[in-house]
Amino acid sequence: MYDDWLEVREHTGQGYRPLIDFDTWRVAVLRWEPASTPQNITSMERHTQTDEVFVLLHGQAMIILGGDSSQVDRIHPLVLEPRKIYNVRQSVWHTVLLSQDASILIVENRDTGKDNTEYCRLSAGLRQEIVALDWVKQ
Repeated sequence: MYDDWLEVREHTGQGYRPLIDFDTWRVAVLRWEPASTPQNITSMERHTQTDEVFVLLHGQAMIILGGDSSQVDRIHPLVLEPRKIYNVRQSVWHTVLLSQDASILIVENRDTGKDNTEYCRLSAGLRQEIVALDWVKQ
């Protein structure tokens, strides 16, 4: 009925899915997938040309920051609170842990992708620190 005026999109599957692209920006949803569990985090990423906004919509999530140096040598975990806006600045290493019922809204540049994203493999010690985090509340 309102197709010319309004787009309605949702993502109910696993992982990351862009939902709305317009001009230079994108809105996406990130949901739990096996890669978002502590045992499966092997690297962090950083976007070299954009900030990235995260908003926890449902469930539990933790963002792990790795600073803005050339490599990640320490982790800085932060439990996300629902409906607060978290803006990860350009060139800051990050990854996200999600509970199985989690859903995160992401706003980023439309062209964010492998061409302007760098990846840093985590050391075994940092991976063990992530696994040891006590972040999911029952």
